[in-house]
Amino acid sequence: MAGSDSNKSETAPRRKNMRREDREKMIISEAVRFFAECGFEGQTRELAKRMGVSHAVIYRHFDSKDALIERVYDHVYVKRWNPDWEPLVLDRSRSLQDRMIQFYIEYANRVFDYDWVRIFVSSGLKSYGLTERYLDIIRTKIIRPAALELRYEVDRGSSAAVPTEEDLELFWGLHGAVFYIAIRKYVYGERVEIDIELAVTNTVSAFFNGFEKTVPFKPSEIAKIRSPTVL
Repeated sequence: MAGSDSNKSETAPRRKNMRREDREKMIISEAVRFFAECGFEGQTRELAKRMGVSHAVIYRHFDSKDALIERVYDHVYVKRWNPDWEPLVLDRSRSLQDRMIQFYIEYANRVFDYDWVRIFVSSGLKSYGLTERYLDIIRTKIIRPAALELRYEVDRGSSAAVPTEEDLELFWGLHGAVFYIAIRKYVYGERVEIDIELAVTNTVSAFFNGFEKTVPFKPSEIAKIRSPTVL
């Protein structure tokens, strides 16, 4: 009896007489969780076993494993992107700090979950290109516009303001600081029992408060710090 129960837990009951579009949605949904747990090296045969269907069923809906992964990317990443975020970052009727706080609160509410974070990390490790494509969206729609807005404020409204590489790196650092909350929870398995919105607000506020008090160093100034003149 015990062996029978064990087998039932390993393989989902077969689902018959499903409409094609419903079957496809089911495969994508199951694939999201499967790849989040096993990474993209997980085999589609094992996915089929979990779903309680034959291996051939998956390939009746998707030409290849890569095609399935592409649909997972669309389901997990593209559909969660809010097109209002880019105009939010560029809205000069509000302070840049307020804009970035709102963005990162909304962003965290959208993407801080087990499937999203683990698939993102797995894609980066296995060089599937999904992470690179997503980061390009972050770069062009959030990081560069935010750096432009920061440079605009620093240069006191100059229309010729152009963000430097150092400006861009500052915002990558901010993005990484916020996202690391999710990494600790969903990749490292730490217990992160905090108010996420408060943590995000504090992180973004600390970034801007620190920037106001610290003019970014130039390479020549860093060299002086690393090799102080001995009198």
